[in-house]
Amino acid sequence: MESQLPSEKTVSSKASNEEENSPKTPETYRKIISTLPREYGWKAHGDLCLYQNFWCFSYLIEGAMFAQDHYNAQPTDIFLCSVPKSGTTWLKALTFSIVTRTQFDNSTTPLLFQGPHNCLPLLEIDFYRKGMKPEPGTLPLVASHLPYSSLPKSVIDSGCKIVYVCREPKDAFVSAWHFTRKLPHGVEEPMSLEEAFELFCKGVSDFGPYWDHVLGFWKASLERPEKILFLKYEELMKKTVFYVKRTAQFMGYPFSLEEEKEGKIQSIVEFCSFEKLSNLEINKTGKYSEDIPVENKALFRKGKVGDWKNYLTPEMAERLDGITKQKLGEFGLF
Repeated sequence: MESQLPSEKTVSSKASNEEENSPKTPETYRKIISTLPREYGWKAHGDLCLYQNFWCFSYLIEGAMFAQDHYNAQPTDIFLCSVPKSGTTWLKALTFSIVTRTQFDNSTTPLLFQGPHNCLPLLEIDFYRKGMKPEPGTLPLVASHLPYSSLPKSVIDSGCKIVYVCREPKDAFVSAWHFTRKLPHGVEEPMSLEEAFELFCKGVSDFGPYWDHVLGFWKASLERPEKILFLKYEELMKKTVFYVKRTAQFMGYPFSLEEEKEGKIQSIVEFCSFEKLSNLEINKTGKYSEDIPVENKALFRKGKVGDWKNYLTPEMAERLDGITKQKLGEFGLF
């Protein structure tokens, strides 16, 4: 059987008590993280650690813990959620353009001068390091890669809206592997496709297991459809105008009939297209930040559906399809 997680009972009871009773400081978080199950792989930011049944790099778990303890969500917050490399960059650009369309047009939008990831805060990084969060009257968008069950309790209790995007697992895996190979690795060689594939099948990937992440948001969207919009990357590619209109309506920023007649939706779709965004100077030469040296161009590769066929053998594809059927088959997601 694939995608099996080690039991979280492997974390000592002493560490569990510390998590519950110790003051919430960075040192406390790091001490807890040091006790977590680990897998050495992907080689991008060190070991992956198992926290609350998902795998993640330790510096992001610190941010997750801090957010769970301190993030005070407001009903007006709108969370953009995804597994990395599942359409995140595109979703950020589209939603940012929707929400700010009365302030900017395609000649003045901050997307011309900042990558989509810099236009709104990422909960696990920016809230922890900089205290960034939406304030009344400001941009309400917040991004997160956390599984639904690990989002701060206030996000669920306050009734925030959540827009979730997922991607067919084979394409999501190939995109994640390519992205990891573009990151700074120091003296280490990037992981081979075969090594990464084995880990992905075991559920060991950034914010994985992939299938559990998708399923958590899918079930939540069925229970709370008025609060959670579940999108598929492939459907968004096929009917972009339709889903941009639907997403705007869901977020509380509907397009007026006049805007539709003026072609506002199409204008946003064209500006946020892969071709347009990837060719902006900021996305060819810029970086995420000084302390996180990820080049913006690493976030743009092809954006195609079905590119996995150029990398996975038939046997690998069959194996991954089998796991997907086992995990998600009854839900008809892929």
